[in-house]
Amino acid sequence: MADRIFVEITEAPLDPAPLVRFAEAAEMGAVVTFSGNVRNHNRGRTVEYLEYDAYRPMAEKQLRQIAEEAVQQWNCRIAIQHRVGRLEIGDPSVIVVAACAHRGAAFEACRFAIDTLKERVPIWKREVWEGGEAWIEGERDAPVAAPEA
Repeated sequence: MADRIFVEITEAPLDPAPLVRFAEAAEMGAVVTFSGNVRNHNRGRTVEYLEYDAYRPMAEKQLRQIAEEAVQQWNCRIAIQHRVGRLEIGDPSVIVVAACAHRGAAFEACRFAIDTLKERVPIWKREVWEGGEAWIEGERDAPVAAPEA
């Protein structure tokens, strides 16, 4: 299973290309990539930058456990990388790449990984805006409904 998983917490800028190359394999017909980027607004405020911090030993252990669960459930290859330190607007803070035989499973594995990461991994985000700052709890997106026809 170890050859199907790559996880890392890093200070370096994130690049999805090496993660996609890791996840791709001849038996994998679908590769889904998620990139969570620093946006310029949140909760009605203009964000200047973010700072991420993590308890690395536990964070990487949790990332690996999430990846193992995904591999077992969807028979995929998965790469998860999260950045720590100061990030500017537009910088990727997290990248998840899931490769599976079919697209449905790849989307499900990728969604599982990012949602579960937000719930379980000890990574903290400090949001800085003009005149203030706050540590923000991990937020899980609500499921998105398809538009009515």
